[in-house]
Amino acid sequence: MDLIDYRDSRPIYEQISERYKTLILKGVLEPGEQMPSVRQLAMELSTNPNTVQKAYAELERQGFLYTVKGGEELMENKKRELAERLAELLKEADELGLDRAELIRKAGETAI
Repeated sequence: MDLIDYRDSRPIYEQISERYKTLILKGVLEPGEQMPSVRQLAMELSTNPNTVQKAYAELERQGFLYTVKGGEELMENKKRELAERLAELLKEADELGLDRAELIRKAGETAI
């Protein structure tokens, strides 16, 4: 998909935002469809991530995009939750005098 025309006198961020607006209005991009990450699109276009971020910010300002909680933050929350559950289980194992290494080995066998 060609988003940038280097012969165009408009700034690159403006070209990106205009192209995505067209894709959204034509229905090529469905409502709620995830956009490429800033880093990913910047790499695909061989442009600065700040340029892509500026284009996305403009699209959001105009109501074409909206931001949702990032995947990295969701993953960190899930890791924290799992670590808390694991700590509770290990505490229970310790209270019962069970061998942690044996439990972890058995858990690994069960997960397969």
